[in-house]
Amino acid sequence: MSRSESARLRRMRAPELLVPAALGGLILVYFALPFVTFLSRTGTATVVAGLSTPEAQVAIRNSLLTAPVSTAIATILGVPLAYVLARTSFPGKRLVEALVILPLIVPPVVGGAMIITAVGRFTPIGSAATAAGIPLTDSLIGIVLAQTFVAAPFVIITARAGFGAVDERLEQASRSLGYGPLETFWNVSLPLARGAILAGISLTFARAIGEFGATMMVAYNPRTMPTRIWVDFITGGIDATVPLALALFAITLVVLAAVQRFGRVPTVIDR
Repeated sequence: MSRSESARLRRMRAPELLVPAALGGLILVYFALPFVTFLSRTGTATVVAGLSTPEAQVAIRNSLLTAPVSTAIATILGVPLAYVLARTSFPGKRLVEALVILPLIVPPVVGGAMIITAVGRFTPIGSAATAAGIPLTDSLIGIVLAQTFVAAPFVIITARAGFGAVDERLEQASRSLGYGPLETFWNVSLPLARGAILAGISLTFARAIGEFGATMMVAYNPRTMPTRIWVDFITGGIDATVPLALALFAITLVVLAAVQRFGRVPTVIDR
């Protein structure tokens, strides 16, 4: 189809898209309005002073320590699972897929309560860990557990879709040349799905560093940036939350830029 014909078809469809565009515009305005009103409350001096407090710096440090660890755990364990789900069918596959999706749809506070029932200090696992000097709640480890629970599905789902988009004939060609399954995965499947995996890793990191509900339940102390924002809101109102909230917003923008520059979120392909 020539360029002129494509332009003509777009002009013909323009009136048909007016109503959908108007409806979509309303939701876009709703998305943008909170950002605009929030940013209008910021001031450079106030933000710098707020981020310079010992409480804010500890919260930032804790978030920057735990979120990368949670993301690494989710990636190392989740990407192989994503490949298995994309390439094979097995009894109980639907159950596995449901387990992957459940942390996304369960309210984070409920997820945190579930984690406590599994590894809280009065459970067999939690009491044994505490006796060994490795508490699984109210610790940095507890933060990592909460973050991993709510964030890992992002990398699994996006990586699965990325592997699903890879032509299996390329993997079969690699195997026919004498390469084993691990070599084929590392040299063929992984590079071809790299964009989706990078997008999933970025989204997982953003979700982990911004997690509040499950973290509050499992490890209210030591505080991360989201839990510190909640404390600041309780003690000082909305203006007290601006510095750390703005810092989290900046991190989100960096993640968004990374996804658009290096990653690719593909359409989910069911196999």
